[in-house]
Amino acid sequence: MNKKALSFIMIFFFLSSTCISGKKPVLLDGDIIFQESQSLQGEELKLATKSRYTHMGIIFKKGKDSYVYEAVQPVKITPLRQFTSRGLNGHFVIKRLKNRDEALTPQVIRKMKGIATGFLGKNYDSAFLWSDARIYCSELVWKVYKRAAHIEVGELQKLRDFDLTHPKVRQLMKKRYGASIPYNETVIAPVQMFRSEKLYIVQENN
Repeated sequence: MNKKALSFIMIFFFLSSTCISGKKPVLLDGDIIFQESQSLQGEELKLATKSRYTHMGIIFKKGKDSYVYEAVQPVKITPLRQFTSRGLNGHFVIKRLKNRDEALTPQVIRKMKGIATGFLGKNYDSAFLWSDARIYCSELVWKVYKRAAHIEVGELQKLRDFDLTHPKVRQLMKKRYGASIPYNETVIAPVQMFRSEKLYIVQENN
């Protein structure tokens, strides 16, 4: 093989590897997506949790397409592209369990999907209570991981741990609970899951 042919082959493989590395990452079952929602309570949630991320969901594949199981009104399955289009300025972050290959076996993934499917149709829980009667976004994802894989993604808190001092937050609390605010209620916020050391970023937009 002459030098000219060898140089051509080397350039070809370099360009090929560059194109491959520039592709969007392949998403996997169990990936977690976070976004800055534009919901009516979004501003209050940011103030209380000190985070831009106020909505999240868990991704499962169907063929080559990705779908997000999310707790809105009601809990439903949303195509990934539709989910990401709703976020503020199109921003989102997708994270994955660091030891996914070992922890999320095909059997565990089937169980996770089954648990997530069991929540479909449930009403959104605007009171952020820990029962399964109604479900909010981070509660859905946390319970799927805990019950199917025995993994706690993010540290559970109490409602009193949030910053409830801002007038807008106090107004929302009064509207939701009246005079009986459940300060000792167990809660999980998207920010606690986002900051979990068990996850790493696989894709970020904006």
